[in-house]
Amino acid sequence: MLKTILHIPHSSTHVPLKDGYIVSDDILDQEILKLTDWYTDDLFSSESDMIIKAEFSRIFCDPERFSDDEQELMAQFGMGVLYTKSDNGETIRNVSTELRNRILNDYYWPHHSQLANAVRNQLEENGKALIIDGHSFPNIPLNRSLDKSPNRPDFNIGTDAFHTRPELTEYSQSFFNDKGYSVGIDWPYAGSIVPIEFYQKEKKVQSIMLEINRKLYLKGLTNEKSDNYLQIKNVVAEFCKGMKIYFDSLKITN
Repeated sequence: MLKTILHIPHSSTHVPLKDGYIVSDDILDQEILKLTDWYTDDLFSSESDMIIKAEFSRIFCDPERFSDDEQELMAQFGMGVLYTKSDNGETIRNVSTELRNRILNDYYWPHHSQLANAVRNQLEENGKALIIDGHSFPNIPLNRSLDKSPNRPDFNIGTDAFHTRPELTEYSQSFFNDKGYSVGIDWPYAGSIVPIEFYQKEKKVQSIMLEINRKLYLKGLTNEKSDNYLQIKNVVAEFCKGMKIYFDSLKITN
């Protein structure tokens, strides 16, 4: 039986170790409030699918970034796989080679191994795999956002030219438009995660990112749930269920 792989990389607030940090806990807490994809582990929760969740905050280690800063666009802002600067550009951590290797080996690579194993399991059982990369984003662009355009959409669909069939994008856009929501395609954020061993190699691994505008379920710039929270959770659950059924009906070949 096909199971969607729900990847939740940015919902945790846990900082496993403070080595290298040079700012106060208050400053770290402010950064966590700003950058966490609040409650996405709950918004994308499912009893019938596979959930791969990072159990550490993105300000500690960001599993969505390339491990090599030479490949990672955000590394130029000090927000590569290991954040060294805040959204405001303030230095928050000094990362030695030893610390970098420790965090990658103990946290980053084990997370990616879980994701790759989940994909491998679905390929073996069903001949194809679907990843839904679950995120949220602030309605007002962050200082380090590459796209500063105002009037951000309610939902953002991120795609990969190799790993996202056009039908999946079309299904997603129609789903949310039919419910009266605005949708950005690769706007304000683009791409969707695929384990490196399958990346650009295996088209039977399909991936699509769903980002939820936090204005839909949080109160202002806080992490407090709004009255619309359960409604949005139900919409996301309906989307994930519908996407799995639709994907299951597609014949995917390399």
